[in-house]
Amino acid sequence: MASQTPHSHPRRRLIITVCAIGLVLALLAGVGIYGLIKGEPHPDGGRPGDRGTSSTASPSPTETTLTPLPATRDPESFARSAASALFTWDTYTLLSPQDHRDVLLQVADPSGLETPGLVSDLDGYLPDQSTWTQLQEYQTRQWLDIDRAYVPDQWDDAEAAAGDSLAPGTIAYTIEGTRHREGVWYDKPVTSAHDVAFTIFLTCPLRGDESCYLLRLSVLDEPLR
Repeated sequence: MASQTPHSHPRRRLIITVCAIGLVLALLAGVGIYGLIKGEPHPDGGRPGDRGTSSTASPSPTETTLTPLPATRDPESFARSAASALFTWDTYTLLSPQDHRDVLLQVADPSGLETPGLVSDLDGYLPDQSTWTQLQEYQTRQWLDIDRAYVPDQWDDAEAAAGDSLAPGTIAYTIEGTRHREGVWYDKPVTSAHDVAFTIFLTCPLRGDESCYLLRLSVLDEPLR
């Protein structure tokens, strides 16, 4: 694999180029988490977020560990694994949002050039600690069913515009699927489901035995098509 010096910025040019031609809208975070719990209004007029609505007979949360993303040189397999890790969490554990961030940051750009942007991107997908703590009262968990993972047509335009500035093996995968959430709502189990779409930017080196790594994420529901 051809090495890159600290003075080369092919992956940084990825973001600059894609934004410049209007294929990605606002890659920086700015989309809040919405619909963390969905439910019908309580008959007495209270809100689902009012204190005292979670089950009093619930077991205590148990400690769990998160499995690292499997090493792979297959871009679609990596994109699917990253998407699942991004959307799969359970607040009713002893884990924190940072634990889920760390799983994805462990497979971030090894040069570190794109890592600050990726950290910012993750803000648009994962709850912050305050929200996480509130959701623990309702035993909220989330997961993703992936319907489709594909290289978007617009990526061809981005590659052409970028020329030689992209690292070999850099590619984009758009993920389409259904985000599921469930929890306890006024002592009753509830679920919700929402269609989601987003684009994962990644690199799978063409030489050597290095695994694929994560570059950036599009804003949720503003993917390349």
